[in-house]
Amino acid sequence: MTVKTVAIVGAGIAGLTAALCLARKGIASHILEQADRLEEVGAGLQISPNASGILARIGVLPALETQWLEPERIVLASGRTLKPLTAIPVGVEARRRWHYPYGVLHRATLQHVLLDAARAEPLVQVHLGAQVARFDPAAITAQIGAPADLIVGADGVWSILRTAVPAAPPARFSGSLAWRFMVPFDGAPRFLDPRSVVAWTGPSAHLVAYPIAEVQSFNVVAIHQGAFRGHIWSATSGQAGMALRLDAFSGWNNEIVALLRAAETPLAWPLYECADGRWFNNRDMILIGDAAHATTPFAAQGAAMAIEDAAELAATIATAADLPAALSAFEQRRRGRLKRVRARADFNRFAYHARGPIALARDAVLALRSPESLAADLDWLYGYRALD
Repeated sequence: MTVKTVAIVGAGIAGLTAALCLARKGIASHILEQADRLEEVGAGLQISPNASGILARIGVLPALETQWLEPERIVLASGRTLKPLTAIPVGVEARRRWHYPYGVLHRATLQHVLLDAARAEPLVQVHLGAQVARFDPAAITAQIGAPADLIVGADGVWSILRTAVPAAPPARFSGSLAWRFMVPFDGAPRFLDPRSVVAWTGPSAHLVAYPIAEVQSFNVVAIHQGAFRGHIWSATSGQAGMALRLDAFSGWNNEIVALLRAAETPLAWPLYECADGRWFNNRDMILIGDAAHATTPFAAQGAAMAIEDAAELAATIATAADLPAALSAFEQRRRGRLKRVRARADFNRFAYHARGPIALARDAVLALRSPESLAADLDWLYGYRALD
């Protein structure tokens, strides 16, 4: 079966990238987005070489490189003393080792660049204000004015289309809350490094910060364990009973505690995830991105996995003689990749939030590891080349 037209539900990173990847293969797509206009949601993003290589293929990397920063290193440090425990070189080294850059930027920057590219692409049509209340191929056909050979659910962690996939796992609260806020470069405390991505570790909590050039500020994310019930994307302190728990950072360095105490209107993101399960309805619909496999941010791979999904889906269906068989193969390949990424994220959460003897053992092991060996541990992740 030759795929000529694809309907994509959702104009986030997964949906926009999928449309551009499909266009490279000569396949037309219609993106259905329920919002009347795309808002600047979220904050910072880390784009690792496994994703930036795909962005290079679809022609948007040069526009991103004029706006983002490429940090020199990724640092793991003590939340109590602020002293570095180890560092992995990126910057120039990322381009040398993994052939593509490691960049940090605002999520809105990536979305705008992708949207501009999609609107400039004749094979892509973006429909804003297009509601998709349920999986209904006839209704989707009516909205786009043509029959869709394939429907792609790229509608995020609270996916509507996920309910149409047998054995698709629902989103579940991970047990962690992320608090995000910006700290302007001017007047930022000295421990925020303008050349690095830094993660400070502590018992049951950690803090990540890195510079965002577009807004001349540091993106700061404080993550701690906690309880939450509900279904929201984000909230300010006080909403839904949530508050940044300073007690989760008890015993941390005074400068970090002062930074958290002074945070103006931090936004809370209850971290939801989807367990391993099906993404394909065995006929004409496949899930990608967070709709398929929402993961916690402990490996900083959420956006990267969505971008990989988009590229590999386009490569898979472009040459498919039997579409259901091709989609099943895509699902199996990607689920295997996501299983390994999830395992890495779970390991990072354990390592970041360790306490007592386990934390001491972690620090001792890291002290013995060279930057080269730590980078080599990431070759499978950052050096991955998606199907083209």
